[in-house]
Amino acid sequence: MKRFLIFVSAHLFLFLLVIAYQAQADHEEWTIDRYETLSYARVSGEVVHGDSLNFFIGSRENCETVYNNFTFVTYEKPGDIYQLEGKNIPIKINGEDFTAKVQAVNPFLIGFRVTFSLGEFPVKEYIHRLNNFYKKENKYEIEIVDGIDFKAAKYFDITTNNWKLDKLVPSLLEANKLCETINHLDS
Repeated sequence: MKRFLIFVSAHLFLFLLVIAYQAQADHEEWTIDRYETLSYARVSGEVVHGDSLNFFIGSRENCETVYNNFTFVTYEKPGDIYQLEGKNIPIKINGEDFTAKVQAVNPFLIGFRVTFSLGEFPVKEYIHRLNNFYKKENKYEIEIVDGIDFKAAKYFDITTNNWKLDKLVPSLLEANKLCETINHLDS
């Protein structure tokens, strides 16, 4: 009987642990902060939590420009991964073809973190355009795909991630307000 109670208790504990983890995984968590002359808003990926979607707003541009980038963590270790820096890599955003420029490849845990740029845009227009796109599509998914002389699976063990953008507008507006305070804080 004692073994049975231990068995049931252990399974109940594991069940509750899984439920707690799922509740945390479904939570859309944004980080809003500043670094030197930039403010930023960041949200983690749903497939790989270490992947992030980032929005940087520069005080040097009067907080009117947003730089959008994202990261993918990979545990693939091809010897030529650093040659990706500066190259445009084919991606799909919600199934539509785009390219993203590789900004950096950095060691991360037992693999690499690759940072991709989606470009720079007028902040208020971009926030609202991206928010409308997200509401229409009801998802924001980036997939790294094969291209000419590029095989995604050679460099990335997981080639797709998605992000919840339900709090995009308030998060970026908060980052924009923080950007506007940077020059005041530094003087």
